[in-house]
Amino acid sequence: MPLDHYITLGRSGLRVSPLCLGTMTFGEDWGWGSSVEDSCAIMDTYIDRGGNFLDTANIYTKGHSEQIIGDHIGRHPARRDRLVIATKFLGNMYPGDPNGGGAQRKSIIAACEQSLRRLQTEYIDLYWMHFWDKNTPIDETMRAIDDLVRQGKVRYFGISDTPAWKCAQAQYEAIFKNWTPAIALQIEYSLAERTVENELLPMAAEMGMGVTPWSPLKGGVLTGKYTRENRETIEPGRGPWVKNNLTDRNMDIVDALCAVANEMDATPAQVALAWIQQRPGVSSTIIGARTIDQLAANLRALDVSLTEEQRRRLDEVSAVDPIFPQSFLPFTKNNIQGGTTVNGAESEPWPLAPQSDSERW
Repeated sequence: MPLDHYITLGRSGLRVSPLCLGTMTFGEDWGWGSSVEDSCAIMDTYIDRGGNFLDTANIYTKGHSEQIIGDHIGRHPARRDRLVIATKFLGNMYPGDPNGGGAQRKSIIAACEQSLRRLQTEYIDLYWMHFWDKNTPIDETMRAIDDLVRQGKVRYFGISDTPAWKCAQAQYEAIFKNWTPAIALQIEYSLAERTVENELLPMAAEMGMGVTPWSPLKGGVLTGKYTRENRETIEPGRGPWVKNNLTDRNMDIVDALCAVANEMDATPAQVALAWIQQRPGVSSTIIGARTIDQLAANLRALDVSLTEEQRRRLDEVSAVDPIFPQSFLPFTKNNIQGGTTVNGAESEPWPLAPQSDSERW
């Protein structure tokens, strides 16, 4: 699938590329990342290939990521209007100020104005709630977002890193009160992180939310550069967050990725990206790149087409046990269907059900 074969995001008409360019590495303010010049070159390469979806956040590189996008794109209206720029609120940019971050009205409106200034644009295409703020009622958040939409400062709304039950509550608050609903869900999802398949992915499908996975390579764990032999000695660039994920299970996944990659003349990272992009419910996968070469390599994942057998191998090696009630519900099929076949699912008669009219009270 080429980068310019666009996908409508969730229950909306917003067209986005199948791979979204994540910009958390734009700027060297955190001690690592891309220079301003390299960041601009990466954006140009992505856009020249047909990409139109940029993802940032107010807190990325202390606000510099947004500023780089604003300097390179936002100040040029013709370029800016052709792109879908997504940013996030909730992160606190002001230590010591309890209202400097969060999902309350005061913080959301201030964060939006600041992002608009740094991005040098009059509107944000997709405004994400970065994660769940348990101290703010969700109806306050949803009403504030709706006000920003009605003012023309925000076009669409999305939710990131929030429990499924809270996402559903937010969605129904919006639907019942004629406010702006969420069209997308941003979550960590990869071969190494599949627990989201229990609750978050089914919720997104029911609630009309397109899924945009972040960290599809688990911080580099799924690239193949970490092995059983070097995992104890190599020091990952992101420290403990990566090191703690160099588990035996993830090394098994890497072995399977390497085997499939060898069959396809691809890299393990490209296979991992192809797997995630072909998962049910996934709209646009967020990829990061600190160099042009990394971006080009990641974009080649769109040319990787896995066979059913290859997908099965990857599914099996990365499978996670279902949690309750998903672990229990398959056992209720016979009870519900009474030995009939429904939507292709067969069942057996439940032995504890009445077996004749005379047994039925």
